[in-house]
Amino acid sequence: MPLLQKGIELAARRMPKVISPRTHAVLDYAIAGSFLLMAARYWKHNKRASMGSMLCAGAIAANSLLTDYPGGISPVLSYKNHGRVDGALAGLTAALPRVMGFEEEPEAGFFGTQALTETCVMALTDYDSFPQQTIR
Repeated sequence: MPLLQKGIELAARRMPKVISPRTHAVLDYAIAGSFLLMAARYWKHNKRASMGSMLCAGAIAANSLLTDYPGGISPVLSYKNHGRVDGALAGLTAALPRVMGFEEEPEAGFFGTQALTETCVMALTDYDSFPQQTIR
C-alpha cells in the first residue's frame, strides 16, 4: 500500500493544485465523518477496526479544528503545517490495520482506501494559496 500511495503522490505532483483551503476543509470533515460512520458499522463485529476508525476520525477532526483555515476553530496550526500533519495521518491510516492486528480482515481495505484518498487530497491541495498567519 505505501508504494501505491507514493506513486499517487508522485503522479499528482505534476497535476495542477486545484483544491482550495475551503474545499480542503470540507474534504477533511467528510473523511472524518466517513471514519465515524464506519466505526459505528464495525462496532458489533470488529472492535479493533471500530476503535481504529474512531482514532482516525478524531485525529483528522482535531487537525482540521486546530488549523488557521476556513473551517478551523482555533488557529494553532498553519495551513502548511496542517498539510504536514495530513501526510502523517495518511501514513497512520495505512499502518493502523497492521498495528492493531486486523490487517488480514476485510475491514483493512477501508483503511487502505482512506489512506489513498487522503494522499490524493494532499497532493492536489495548494498549501501556498492561503496567507500565512502568525500563530500565537
